[in-house]
Amino acid sequence: MMKINTVAFPETSVLFPDRLVYDYHDSFRADFPDIENTTISQLVNTFFSGTPRWIKNLFILRNALVKLIGLKVPENNSAPVMTSNIEYQVGDALGFFKIIHMTQNECILGEDDKHLDFRISILKEKGTLTVTTTVQYHNIWGRLYFIPVSVFHKKIVPAMLRNTVREKQ
Repeated sequence: MMKINTVAFPETSVLFPDRLVYDYHDSFRADFPDIENTTISQLVNTFFSGTPRWIKNLFILRNALVKLIGLKVPENNSAPVMTSNIEYQVGDALGFFKIIHMTQNECILGEDDKHLDFRISILKEKGTLTVTTTVQYHNIWGRLYFIPVSVFHKKIVPAMLRNTVREKQ
């Protein structure tokens, strides 16, 4: 089985300078020897479209629950279609993840809501793929919301990272 490592916040990430502002952050890394032959758009596409069924079901449940209390939910629960030639741009949306920043080696997705702001970095570096998540709470509801989310998050991100590397190798 492929090893996914918890690592320090990557200094090469666009999010790094603000790392002390975040209330929560984590980073997971996988070895990916042939990463140079894969574009950042392909990695983002595979990361979100290769989501295991159990994770999709959790998102459907999450969306149904948070809609009741007025939080943002995506218009539909479908994942993007995997296409080898897709090229994402700043402003594109993948569910409730909006692309905020994009370079050749990193894509920052996220959303700002009344209870918290979050960012996800998908960072391609020589021989590795790193996914970093940051969260900044706005109020007690953000903290309370993230308690159960953090439990699942620590299982979901490594699973999606593992699937991405497996699919692209």
